[in-house]
Amino acid sequence: MMFKTLLTVTGPELSDKDLRLAAVLCEEIDAHLSVLVMALAAPPPIGEYAAMVSDVWLEQRQEDMKELQARTTTVSKFLVEAALSSDLSSEYQEVAWADEAIGRRARYADLTVVGPEMLACETLKAKVIEGALFSFGKPLLLVPENSRPPLKPSRVMIAWDSRIEASRAVRETPEILTRAEEVRIALVDPTEGESGHGAEPGADIATYLARHGVKVTVDRLPTQGKTIASVLRQHAVDTRAELLVMGAYGHSRLRDRIFGGVTKSMLDSPPLPILVAR
Repeated sequence: MMFKTLLTVTGPELSDKDLRLAAVLCEEIDAHLSVLVMALAAPPPIGEYAAMVSDVWLEQRQEDMKELQARTTTVSKFLVEAALSSDLSSEYQEVAWADEAIGRRARYADLTVVGPEMLACETLKAKVIEGALFSFGKPLLLVPENSRPPLKPSRVMIAWDSRIEASRAVRETPEILTRAEEVRIALVDPTEGESGHGAEPGADIATYLARHGVKVTVDRLPTQGKTIASVLRQHAVDTRAELLVMGAYGHSRLRDRIFGGVTKSMLDSPPLPILVAR
């Protein structure tokens, strides 16, 4: 699909670094930038000591709100100076509900951009990822430090496991794939058969993409005692991929266990820009 609205999330403790990155992407593809300023509130005090700490808790909330307003004002000035098509909103949410608030904004965007500053904010990063991917099923672009954030890459790698999540990731990126000079489909220890990758692993997805004009190469990779994530990381380096496209899936809906092992490893420390969908 064509990305016409990009969402990025920032917070009172962050600078404009991720905003600048998102703005560059919007200029590159002529898209609208939606910005959400999010502050996480401490839960209200409960139990026998609640009365003793309630005043401190209220003072902290007031300070949080001031910082949120100050950051929102700064972001507003940035957007005016950037002269982009944009909109701005702010939320003050308890941690438990932050993903839902972010998901509501992601509902009206084509892609959520997570830059290097947000990647370093463990709690808020987790809420952005969970809100976009799991609350409303919208794709994410994660851009690590010292990497160019391409939405018009020359070399793309697809982590293909024949699951529905990988298929959706491919479905979200037709323009990226057709414009690329090289698209490599990486299959790690693929299994043959109807329940796996078919009679010839990689052939079906390669044929499907070729019909769309994508220049495809299939790479079947053995783990040889390594993790799937490490094999994918190394292959991305070896092939000089500029963007990795992959599906994400959760084995548990518990807040602290929402990602599968490969997905978690990649999202915890992305080796290159990753576009992930579910």
